[in-house]
Amino acid sequence: MATALVTGASAGIGRTFATQLAARGHDLVLVARTTSRLERLKAELEQQHSVSVEVLPADLSDRLDMQLVADRLADPDRPVDLLVNNAGFGLKKPFLAGEIRDEEEMLTVLVRAVMVLSHAAALSMRQRGNGAIVNVSSVAGYLASGTYSAAKSWVTVFSEGLASELRGTGVTVTALCPGFTRTEFHERAGIKGHGIPDFMWLQADSLVKACLEDVDRGKVISIPGPQYKVAATALRVLPRPIVRAGKLARKHRPQ
Repeated sequence: MATALVTGASAGIGRTFATQLAARGHDLVLVARTTSRLERLKAELEQQHSVSVEVLPADLSDRLDMQLVADRLADPDRPVDLLVNNAGFGLKKPFLAGEIRDEEEMLTVLVRAVMVLSHAAALSMRQRGNGAIVNVSSVAGYLASGTYSAAKSWVTVFSEGLASELRGTGVTVTALCPGFTRTEFHERAGIKGHGIPDFMWLQADSLVKACLEDVDRGKVISIPGPQYKVAATALRVLPRPIVRAGKLARKHRPQ
């Protein structure tokens, strides 16, 4: 039976990944900061889907905790077949209005953790000749909207580069680039999302389902929702001054 490791698994998109992967029959390694939430999810998934669930509490802004997760991914005796790098958070304040330590912590989780865990997983998977990595990015990576946007741009381009490096090895890499999604993300970041029309909001269940189907096909970039496929295409071809000046870039931040 295949095993998937999901970071940020206790809530939002990460929890949805865990639930859908369990329904597919995957055993799971659940990573998040709050042990109690992980334990509740473990009990729920084991009861509903008869899978084995391992709880691995870790704060990915802490380098020692991050290394514990990397070591679990590299363990040859307990192979992980699918890594979902989902953990992350956003900041409400503009770059110059906030504390630099908060920006550094966010970059550690959004960038360094993705790099370190992808490295550990890809080496192990390549040696076995199979596996998949999903890096949760965002259509915000196509905007010019502070550190979060820049970090998600890095995640997308990094994923494309790693996918090319692993071509022909049996290991795939997919960057998931959702837009506004109804989860705890915006509430925890203090981003209210007022003025965003209903049709721009995605549901976590449908976007995760679409992403897993893209993973099955070996697709490198997964953009759920026709509205965001159009938006991402437009943002890639628009002149950069327009992207920098856009109201969306200044006021809102997708997942």
